[in-house]
Amino acid sequence: MNQMQKPQAAAVDPITLQVIRGAFETIAEEMGHVLYRMSFSSIIRESQDLGAGLFDTAFNTLCESESTPMHIGSIPGYLRGIAETLEDGEWYEGDVVVHNHPYFGSSHTPDLAIVAPVFFQGRLVGFAGNTAHHVDIGAATPGLIIDVPDVFAEGMLFAGTKLYRKGEPNNAMWNYIRRNSRAAQQLVMDIEAQVASARLGAKRFVELLEKYGEDRVFAAANQLMDYAERMTRQRIAAIPDGDYTAEGWLDDDGRNRDRRLKVKVTLRVRGDEVEVDLTGSADQTPTAYNVPFEGSTKVAAYAGFRKILLDAATSDTRVPSNEGSFRPIKVTAPLGSIFNPRAPASAEARFTQCNRMIDLIIRALAPVMPDQVIAGSSASISFAAYSGVRPSGDYWVFLEVNEGAYGGRPRSDGPDSIDNLMANTRNNPLEDLAMHIPMICDRYELRDDAPPGAGAFRGGIGVVKAQRVLTPAFITHESERHTEAPWGIFGGTDGTVGRCTITNPNRPGEEREMHSKFSGLAVEADDVMTYYSPNGGGYGDPLDRAPTKVLEDVLDGYYSADHAREVYGVIVDPEAETVDMAATGRLRLAMQKHR
Repeated sequence: MNQMQKPQAAAVDPITLQVIRGAFETIAEEMGHVLYRMSFSSIIRESQDLGAGLFDTAFNTLCESESTPMHIGSIPGYLRGIAETLEDGEWYEGDVVVHNHPYFGSSHTPDLAIVAPVFFQGRLVGFAGNTAHHVDIGAATPGLIIDVPDVFAEGMLFAGTKLYRKGEPNNAMWNYIRRNSRAAQQLVMDIEAQVASARLGAKRFVELLEKYGEDRVFAAANQLMDYAERMTRQRIAAIPDGDYTAEGWLDDDGRNRDRRLKVKVTLRVRGDEVEVDLTGSADQTPTAYNVPFEGSTKVAAYAGFRKILLDAATSDTRVPSNEGSFRPIKVTAPLGSIFNPRAPASAEARFTQCNRMIDLIIRALAPVMPDQVIAGSSASISFAAYSGVRPSGDYWVFLEVNEGAYGGRPRSDGPDSIDNLMANTRNNPLEDLAMHIPMICDRYELRDDAPPGAGAFRGGIGVVKAQRVLTPAFITHESERHTEAPWGIFGGTDGTVGRCTITNPNRPGEEREMHSKFSGLAVEADDVMTYYSPNGGGYGDPLDRAPTKVLEDVLDGYYSADHAREVYGVIVDPEAETVDMAATGRLRLAMQKHR
């Protein structure tokens, strides 16, 4: 019987509790640092599309690195899936397992989890694990997939597969991996970085147990989880009981262009618990545009409430990131829906749906939490896979995550050009791109073709990025929000929808407008894909925006003097860099009377 099954140990004193908490958090951070610093692909090394943490034998999250929320919250689902599928059916000291099966708990197939068991005094006491997004796992199209018929077209599927057994490498499996990826060298080296990270986490966990004792460490872990649960319940209890609903529409499934997909979120708040019910959302799609329930749908709901209720920047108390914060939240999605597909439906392109779910959770709660929510964010992702074949016959594959924008906030403008809601990956340096890939970035700046949502606090401004391929290539692009703009709130106006085009400088005047998602598009040398991410919605009445802020936005080129006058009621002289305050007061009064 392991320690987590024993009667509750005596409470750990507050000082020791905080020391152990700090140790847990440091271990998780060190695991994350080792992973991204040792990796070779830019999606892990630069963008840091990864997560790492420690877990007990009941698969509770004890700590997590400060990285992409989708990765960390998903690992308990991976562990439950591994328990169902584990090779040999048993853990041994020195084992290392790889797992990515979406119908056994994974977030989606490119996110490989690497898990190492933690043994202390000959007994299994926990796990050290991480996940990271890989460049290519041999799917139907390089890097990313969207329009495929089933999960078997997603590439290599691992379920409880041992890469090491009792410390010895499974050479057959390593050779299999090398022979089934277009970017085999990067894939293998990145997996090796994950193995190093997991083993380090296991080592540090044992050192912690040796220093403070097994009973004390796990008692502290339980206290920290209980504390996170109490704090989450307190914040939920402050929300008035009731049912809160919001809905929106996704562009399409990547194949059926005339069929938008509904996302409906109903929040049932009862006391100190909440249910996130996705009933009424679209049925599962025939493409990969579905969401694995255990590894992604539930995780997105947990992350959404943590953002609203436990944000470190707005909370007076910092609450540890562990399993306790998940316990008061129930997630429901009908089997056969886009958020809970039936096997063997493909479910690789699942991120934008999760981001929209969080966006709608925020919108649903806006009437009862006006000072804690924000306006609509881009709530999408631009995940682009560029690939081609070198003269040597080897593939090159590059994955890129482009930034979006947040909505306006109760006390400040929405941040510009940044991943939002479920994502916080970093941008990839353009110098790194040019050094390794036959591509050149022609343009990378704030979007200037459309204004952000207007409000007392304006929406954030999205990014525009133009990438030019230097050889014939293939592009797969997963994005959203080309048809429904980020919503304004409390009098704020809506933001701007996204765009994507293909052009070529050798064919001036020719512009091909693209859908938000497309698969395996063959392009020619010098073709340019330009992506415009959505601008965020505005928060509050635009007539309440400080005139000096409107002037600053005009001078920064975010919108014109005409827009300032027509929408904000502010008379700006860009040449003199001044505001006519008297005329502004008269115009704003007139605009208010005509509403």
